[in-house]
Amino acid sequence: MNDRIALRRLIEERLKDSRAVPDPTTAVPAGFSAGDIDAIRAYFPASPIAAAVLVPIVDHDSGLTVLLTQRASTLKNHAGQISFPGGRIEPTDLNPLEAALRETQEEIGVGREYVTFAGYLEPQLVLSGYWVTPVVAFVRPGFELRLDRREVDFALEVPLRHILDPINHRARTRELGAVTVQVYDIPYQEHNIWGATAGMLMSLYRLLQAE
Repeated sequence: MNDRIALRRLIEERLKDSRAVPDPTTAVPAGFSAGDIDAIRAYFPASPIAAAVLVPIVDHDSGLTVLLTQRASTLKNHAGQISFPGGRIEPTDLNPLEAALRETQEEIGVGREYVTFAGYLEPQLVLSGYWVTPVVAFVRPGFELRLDRREVDFALEVPLRHILDPINHRARTRELGAVTVQVYDIPYQEHNIWGATAGMLMSLYRLLQAE
């Protein structure tokens, strides 16, 4: 079987029964190991704001890639970081999927007609005050990027196989208050994927590795 098709089917299979979580009580701090979560939870917001991001997997004939953005350097939160398109869930959004699709169209111009929903990863807490639902979806090639320069400096595609290869998972320690924890970065060319984005990609990696 074609490697691209097999990987897509595995993602679909692992996510097929996933559901959006309606409250933040099960959200875990993004990018940290299970053993560190209890020790660091106190450093995260007690009443986080609901948000959603799209994890857009572009289904090229040559292989699957993940479409990422670099946030504008002028933004208040996470300026200049590699991230997924997404943002706060508004009252008019029916669910995290709708919020992620709306934000993706607003930020990078990819319309929902190109997007096929695959499922949800576990919700994650971020230090900036949000609990984020990652929405995994496949994106059909042929879209035209239209970046909102107030929010996005540029977009890039990273091969999914690069992200899933543990040789590219760079462990490092981070100080969080009085606690020292281990986190992972995922370098790619001159870019470095880190923080919550790397944490969500590591969640996808662990989901696909599970027996």
